[in-house]
Amino acid sequence: MASRFSGALQLTDLDDFITPSQECIKPVTIEKKKTKTGAKIKIGEDGYFDISSGQEQKLQKVEITLADCLACSGCITSAESVLVTRQSQEELLKVFSERKYTDNKGVTKSVSLVVISLSPQPTLSLAARYKLTPEDATKKLAGYFKSLGADLVLDMTVAEDLSLLEVQQEFLERYHNHQNDPTAKHLPMLASSCPGWVCYAEKTHGNFILPYISSTKSPQQIMGSLVKQYLSKSKEVNPSEIYHVTFMPCYDKKLEASREDFYSEILSCHDVDCVITAIELEQMLNNSGKSLSEVASSELDWPWSESDGHPAIRRHLGSGSGGYADHVFSYAAEQLFGESNAPLVYRNLRNPDFREVTLEKDGKEVLKFAIANGFRNIQNLVQKLKRGKSPYHYVEVMACPSGCLNGGAQVRPSTGESSRELVTQLEGLYSQLPLAAAGGGGLVRRLYADWLDGRDSDKARAMLHTRYHAVEKSDIALNIKW
Repeated sequence: MASRFSGALQLTDLDDFITPSQECIKPVTIEKKKTKTGAKIKIGEDGYFDISSGQEQKLQKVEITLADCLACSGCITSAESVLVTRQSQEELLKVFSERKYTDNKGVTKSVSLVVISLSPQPTLSLAARYKLTPEDATKKLAGYFKSLGADLVLDMTVAEDLSLLEVQQEFLERYHNHQNDPTAKHLPMLASSCPGWVCYAEKTHGNFILPYISSTKSPQQIMGSLVKQYLSKSKEVNPSEIYHVTFMPCYDKKLEASREDFYSEILSCHDVDCVITAIELEQMLNNSGKSLSEVASSELDWPWSESDGHPAIRRHLGSGSGGYADHVFSYAAEQLFGESNAPLVYRNLRNPDFREVTLEKDGKEVLKFAIANGFRNIQNLVQKLKRGKSPYHYVEVMACPSGCLNGGAQVRPSTGESSRELVTQLEGLYSQLPLAAAGGGGLVRRLYADWLDGRDSDKARAMLHTRYHAVEKSDIALNIKW
């Protein structure tokens, strides 16, 4: 439903998760003579009915695809009720059993290598669920996936490092471009690592908001490029024969992995073939009658040629969503204003999920960053942009309240435990993780030099950046009869 907001309106009472109905239904087009009144549709208990002719004609219920889901305006951040045939635990177990998979193009391929990439947030979610330390939970997950048949279990620190470095550089370019042309949509630069936010922006605000969004890929998709386009060569495996699974805190990561932008026609495969979430892995354990604490431990793999590698789930300074605002702020303060130790002191605004940090130079405010989590804050941010009232240079935007540690597919709180208490616990666990090396370390430098042909190369742009697309809504108008 479209609506117009007054300039003074502030949205303060929105649900952050809008869930589709129990059965997601895509109506089927029926050829009819054009009438001035249009088609009349009745919604019944067991489906939709066309009553234009005076008689009820039930519309066919069809299975929807991930592409359909991206074009739907009915849900924003929750994909729980959407039938995702290629992104399920059942499909993953089938691949382990048969060593074959069917891609989104309907092509069945043999699997030579199964690679699992672990992100920190769902790992911590299961650590809390099974009362394990982050290190033990990581080793138990590696052992569990290998017991199912995984060949390699990797951490995603290198992909997170690359994402942060690219975002830092992209911000500097946008800042300088803004100085030359303040009327263009260079700033504020908005984070792009949350697919729920990106999907909402594409469907709801289209070409107005998309130029502001960072072109840097999320860590999941950078990891996909690393596995399919780099690791495949060192392992001498056809990229389409690698089945790459990521372990993520969010159902929307399934939609992100299935985007056409992340499908290579040359390699005939997606960068990420399947996304499994914390909730789904808990269900897999429950279905097999196991507890993660009972699983045999195994070390993470280190398939890169660096001899001094120490694989581990690591954290970055800043929020549990990856620390984008902190890293970009510190980098910009040093590169633009010579402040090598700029203080990072956030100030809460209307709620703890909307906070800002500023840098002053000679009594003048020169940088203003924000973190906006949850759709209540996202809506207000977008309305400020539309009124030309946004004061920020950069905003870390996440669809979920409290960010990725509170992702929609994280394990739910135990009985008697509030969501806020669980998030606080996860934030504590995140702070216990070893800190990633500043600047990414030797592996990242070597990847830029040997794989990407330098930081500013066309190859680096292709592998580490992406594009967004405004989603056109249907022109068909329906008269709904209740």
